[in-house]
Amino acid sequence: MDINVKDLEFTKMHGLGNDYIVINEFDGIKIKEEDKEEFSRKICKRGFSIGADGVIYVQKPTNDKYDVRFRIFNSDGSEAEMCGNGIRCFSKYVYERILKKNPLNVETKGGLRVSEMDIENDIVKKIKVYMGAPTFQLKDIPMKVEGKSENDEFLNEAIKLNNDLIDEIKLSVVNVGNPHAVIFVEDNNITMDFARDNLNTLGKEIENHEVFPERINVHFIEVINPNEIKILTWERGAGYTTACGTGTTSSVIIAHKLGKTGNKVLAHLDGGDLEIEIKEDGVYMKGDAVIVYDGKLQNIGW
Repeated sequence: MDINVKDLEFTKMHGLGNDYIVINEFDGIKIKEEDKEEFSRKICKRGFSIGADGVIYVQKPTNDKYDVRFRIFNSDGSEAEMCGNGIRCFSKYVYERILKKNPLNVETKGGLRVSEMDIENDIVKKIKVYMGAPTFQLKDIPMKVEGKSENDEFLNEAIKLNNDLIDEIKLSVVNVGNPHAVIFVEDNNITMDFARDNLNTLGKEIENHEVFPERINVHFIEVINPNEIKILTWERGAGYTTACGTGTTSSVIIAHKLGKTGNKVLAHLDGGDLEIEIKEDGVYMKGDAVIVYDGKLQNIGW
């Protein structure tokens, strides 16, 4: 890779254990566009480089209806449309390091997102993000299902699997800026322990299933009561992660749509808790974000 990374400044952050390398390109591009995929893949490799679930690039917006532009690349080098935990980290970074504006209008590949921050002594404590309105049509996922049109929905229906564990799995799909498959363990006669023990097999197969031409994020859900759920996440392009903000948002949207929960839900993830509220104008996610350290890169590591 023909790129000089020596003394490249970065910040390591996490949202509920979902960790990111943040690179400030607001005042100028640091990593050339053609290098971003390979750079992101290499710098995210744990044990060889810094290691992370993804790389966040802070950039100037493409037009003046936004304050700042959010871009995120997964650990496999693919660029994602949106990331809930990532955008909370991004919002904290931007407010504390670049632009003292609250709320913040953020340009993402998945559209406008608005971050509203709880601030004490110029430190961002919690971030509430307007996640937009969900879409359910198969063309927006995208999902290709025989016998269904692109305008149909796919809610708690089965797809065939090809493994030694289960023959099929019931799931629902939704797009909140990026696509998600939501699986309720109780509707599939499995447990969260079973899902966790076999996540590498099930998550990978569903993510890459032929019905999802652009792949998909996968979440296993246990409904505790109408106000609480547990979530286990397999992210497209990253694998198992401790939390996923857009996935949590999607899980609550589907649970509410199917009548399993109310409109305000506390979600328990391996990395911590997120609050989700569904309103008439869309969905809101609230949680924290942490700056762990700043650093200067000496080389890519491998």
